[in-house]
Amino acid sequence: MKPYKNKINRIRSFALSLIFIGFVIMYIGIFFREHEIIMTLFMFLGLLAILGSTGVYAWIGMLSTKAVQVVCPNCGKYTKVLGRVDMCMYCREPLTLDPSLEGQEFDETLNRKKS
Repeated sequence: MKPYKNKINRIRSFALSLIFIGFVIMYIGIFFREHEIIMTLFMFLGLLAILGSTGVYAWIGMLSTKAVQVVCPNCGKYTKVLGRVDMCMYCREPLTLDPSLEGQEFDETLNRKKS
């Protein structure tokens, strides 16, 4: 199992990867210079990936402004918490805002609402 990362950083990493994926798609289009339709299609798909990244960055920016800012008890730095449980952005200390979850083993499924 991969180590868990802070939600905000994970979404920002996804948005950054969309930018690079868009550039790679556009560069693939260069190999089809003789076929204008195919080259234009690759350029357009790359542009869509970059625009999608812009949308994700705007969304996580708005979400980040609403996140609760807490002081990490381990490293003493300010970090933002999304949901009931999250990790510190700097030292990966498990953090929770729910007093009933204190002392429990960290699990990402604790953010899901129980029905």
